[in-house]
Amino acid sequence: MKLKTWIAAAGLAGMASMGLADGHGGMVKVGMITTLSGGGAGLGIDVRDGFLLAAKMAGNDHLEIVVEDDQRKPDIAVQLADKMIQSEKVDVLTGIIWSNLAMAVVPAATAQGKIYLSPNAGPSALAGKGCHPNYFNVAWQNDNLHEAAGGYANDAGFKNSFILAPNYPAGQDALTGYKRTYQGELAGEIFTKLGQTDYAAEIAQIRASGADSVFFFLPGGMGISFLKQYADSGLDLPVVGPAFSFDQGILQAVGDAAMGVKNTSQWNKDIDNAANKAFVEAFQAEYGRLPSLYASQGYDTANLLLSAMAKADIKDQDAFLAALKEADFESVRGDFAFAANNHPIQDIYVREVIKEGDVFTNKIIGTALEDHSNVYVDECKM
Repeated sequence: MKLKTWIAAAGLAGMASMGLADGHGGMVKVGMITTLSGGGAGLGIDVRDGFLLAAKMAGNDHLEIVVEDDQRKPDIAVQLADKMIQSEKVDVLTGIIWSNLAMAVVPAATAQGKIYLSPNAGPSALAGKGCHPNYFNVAWQNDNLHEAAGGYANDAGFKNSFILAPNYPAGQDALTGYKRTYQGELAGEIFTKLGQTDYAAEIAQIRASGADSVFFFLPGGMGISFLKQYADSGLDLPVVGPAFSFDQGILQAVGDAAMGVKNTSQWNKDIDNAANKAFVEAFQAEYGRLPSLYASQGYDTANLLLSAMAKADIKDQDAFLAALKEADFESVRGDFAFAANNHPIQDIYVREVIKEGDVFTNKIIGTALEDHSNVYVDECKM
């Protein structure tokens, strides 16, 4: 372990060299393109920190990681991917948070023979007809947590939900996923602007709609803005959503407005297994904060890569892809496997926002979906 390069990577510098288990080959070079500035920076920082933590914990000297900030801009992400593939000669790409950026980068990267491991974005277009043997999603398929939220809404007795999400691929997948499982009526359906911060008009529509509940997908700063404005509006309709707007890095900014809200996630800090306990403890020790869902996904993505490096040489790509497909690592989520289209099969939980001392966090209150895959598997003809 080279301490200087580790600190540099954690501080957003361009490159870090850190080691992994010896495995069967030489160096593996990873290009991490993620969001480290602007409104979605907290998400990318957590993915990066989780990934780098797993690499640091593994020890020795077979992994090189190049970290770059996409600024949440598709054109910047494409430029960085081109540089990493053509100049940096990376073997593996990872890191993208936003589905519109993934759609701009992943198909071109896999077409050039690169492996892409997604720690977050899981657009439906890459799960079905656009699937590829070199593309693995280590988080979810975008619809999944929203499908779980729709199921929870049925159990909670919601009959007339108002639903909203940003107008980009993940937002479209979100509302599709909720409607796939939700059995009630819709009081309204809105696509908002990506990056929007003023939701007065949408809240007025909710108020006038006759809704009995609200489902929304607004990740990062969008969710903070919406929840604060929703609480200030005096509306008291129950809210349900995926973890993205109720995750650890967001809750402190939202505060009391999030208390008691139910949200869906494939991970939480109280999942009772040895890998998760070690991760939560190590993350707090390294960074001085509780890990988020995004951090857990970065951590699992690195450990998936480690597991393949222990079995195969990156120069033998077929063997390396087979080793990735085996997913022979201890996930912080517990049971984890890949479906035929290289997207997770996993449990998805219902969480409730609580307060532990002065810290807002989540606790698991139930399981929404067990061993859940995705509806696009049959469209994938790999």
